[in-house]
Amino acid sequence: MDSSVPLHDPSPGADSDSVAGTFFHNATAPRVNTDAIILNTIHHKHPGVPVTIVPQGSCNLKGYAQAGHASIEAVGPDQAEHHVWPETLKWTYFIPPARRLDGGNGTVADQFFFESYLYKWKDFTFLVYFADGRDGDTSIPRVRNQYVLGDEAAARMLVATVGRFDSTLHGEIWVFNKGYWQKDPQLYQSITKARWEDVILDKSLKEDIIDTVQQFYDSQDQYSRLRVPWKRGIIFYGPPGNGKTISIKATMHTLYNRDPPVPTLYVKTLAGFGGPEYSIDSIFAKARQEAPCYLVFEDLDSLVTDKVRSFFLNAVDGLSQNEGILMVGSTNHLDRLDPGIAKRPSRFDRKYLFPDPDFDQRVKYCQYWQKKLQDNKEIEFPDEICPAVARITDDFSFAYIQEAFVSTLMSIAREEEGVDTARVGGMPELLDSWDVLEIADGSPLRTFGQDKDLDDYILWRKLKYQIDLLRKELSEDDDAS
Repeated sequence: MDSSVPLHDPSPGADSDSVAGTFFHNATAPRVNTDAIILNTIHHKHPGVPVTIVPQGSCNLKGYAQAGHASIEAVGPDQAEHHVWPETLKWTYFIPPARRLDGGNGTVADQFFFESYLYKWKDFTFLVYFADGRDGDTSIPRVRNQYVLGDEAAARMLVATVGRFDSTLHGEIWVFNKGYWQKDPQLYQSITKARWEDVILDKSLKEDIIDTVQQFYDSQDQYSRLRVPWKRGIIFYGPPGNGKTISIKATMHTLYNRDPPVPTLYVKTLAGFGGPEYSIDSIFAKARQEAPCYLVFEDLDSLVTDKVRSFFLNAVDGLSQNEGILMVGSTNHLDRLDPGIAKRPSRFDRKYLFPDPDFDQRVKYCQYWQKKLQDNKEIEFPDEICPAVARITDDFSFAYIQEAFVSTLMSIAREEEGVDTARVGGMPELLDSWDVLEIADGSPLRTFGQDKDLDDYILWRKLKYQIDLLRKELSEDDDAS
């Protein structure tokens, strides 16, 4: 059923009778309610045609069409008697590639402030005007409305269909940033590479975390029988560089593999146009809507400051139901968290310490590098180096030990002509995959001349030098704090 919408006023008058003319005239002076004046002009230009006003934030018609579920056709310039107005107002700008290493050239994109087009969905055709209503400097949030002309019942079906599509994830993660929720496909791609097998943790700690998370989502009936709220909170804490973030990502990956999948809601910041209190309301409203879900507050101590602590606690404990929400907060500084957050049961009731690795874990981490380099014939890496490195890296995080190996191998690649710099220098698989705990103890992976002193190996000499530099850096950080 096609809507019969006249594309041009059959008896045009002054420029203000044009929808585009109204928009451009209104944009040249202080404006009051762009929405109302645009609607008034549409009614005058298309008398008797139903108009459905649809905020773009809740129903993105162009996004739905770009996903292949509808089509868009341009219409001619919006004409008035004495002037031909532009059919669009847009900015065209260049977006650099997200990673130059990926070989991308970037893209050219448009940001629209006014446009009109024909929208074809199923058997319906609508005329759509889009207008960005920035009324002075006070329009917060900005009003970006789509004016859908055509059969009202069909338009409402379209809004429902597109709205359901927009509110569902399609290979994305919900991320809260700058005061609103947005879908992040890049973060989703990142978590699909995170596996628990690649997380370096004490085996019992890893199993406990996995079991706690899985049991929560498997236990709704048990919570109901016990008449306790089906919600939990977990804190990952400890010095940086020891697996908190990769554990969160591995959990996200595991939950997306459940049937049905459990979505993650990732909170990046509480800053936004409405202030942190508005952000907290928006975060928990979305979490309740998406429940059961996994709600992540990374660097919790920097997010929940003294200014918003009470508001945050009310959102966690308030009258609104938080059923099905498993919160996880990570922090490098547990002591900076308010006791009401860190020690109060029913808020964050489980805490997992991610400590610096002990001697055995440091040995195994060195064995991980030994295993990854075992095909490189230019680098001698005997078993004896592993415990030797572990002995001189006490108080080092995994991240610091990794830095020692990366810097060492890069230094060797630069100085030794015989070393394959592509193999040693790139090492993408070394940095993306931590499977050291799967290496079995027992016979050496690789040995060299037993009569050699450790100082005879360039790898050991370079590692000692880099570890000494990092040790000094750690000391300076301790003195500064």
